[in-house]
Amino acid sequence: MPRKARKRSETGVYHIVMRGINRQSIFENEEDYEKFMQTIYKYKTKSGYEVYAYCLMGNHVHLLLRVIEEPLDQVMRRICGSYVYWYNKKYDRIGNLFQDRFKSEAVEKDEYLITVQRYIHQNPIKAGIVGKIEEYKWSSYQEYLKKPEVVDIDFLLEMFDDNRENALLRFIEFNNEVNDDVCLELEEKRVIKDEEARDIIRRTCKVKNPIDLQKAEIAVRNSCLKKLKEQHKLSIRQIERLTGINRGVILKA
Repeated sequence: MPRKARKRSETGVYHIVMRGINRQSIFENEEDYEKFMQTIYKYKTKSGYEVYAYCLMGNHVHLLLRVIEEPLDQVMRRICGSYVYWYNKKYDRIGNLFQDRFKSEAVEKDEYLITVQRYIHQNPIKAGIVGKIEEYKWSSYQEYLKKPEVVDIDFLLEMFDDNRENALLRFIEFNNEVNDDVCLELEEKRVIKDEEARDIIRRTCKVKNPIDLQKAEIAVRNSCLKKLKEQHKLSIRQIERLTGINRGVILKA
């Protein structure tokens, strides 16, 4: 079945989301985050694009940018290809790092653009990583408040006010408003909390405690692990944490 054509933005502005293949982490430590930002900065000049917002999460990335010289697909091939080449070399791995092709939505109106940048900046809050936007290190929010390094801050701030001081105050106020913004989503599966997962393990595997699954016969154990992964959609990491069973065993089951 042919892929659906990507909607072209008349303004050249796009909200882009990239996720790790199989939802795996794409940033293991600070060096990885820094390398990705260096890659974004490196290709700004070569590809001729402007960056208005970004947020690097553990297993996905949000970007808000305007393509000017090169088309979006070429820009993203440069960014992703360069980072994946470096990442694979560092971690001695091969193959894809990002899941399928990136997702994007055209941003045509100024009103929606400022909504998208807030959605991007509030990602760490909605994910429960931090309590305040300014506490998260790997988003463009700090570049607006301090010294811009990758972000072209003038374009967005001028939408708030011609006076820079007033613009910053309105930018901060707007970004910290409680809202129910819905922008480009990753179609993430529902997060199952540990307590609910423990109940699922008890019922499915007929054990008193999740760690008791370690004592089950291999065939029974593997059958249970398969059900937990495929039927109940528990993550491998969560199963490992609650049962104490090695990740490799869970993967093979």
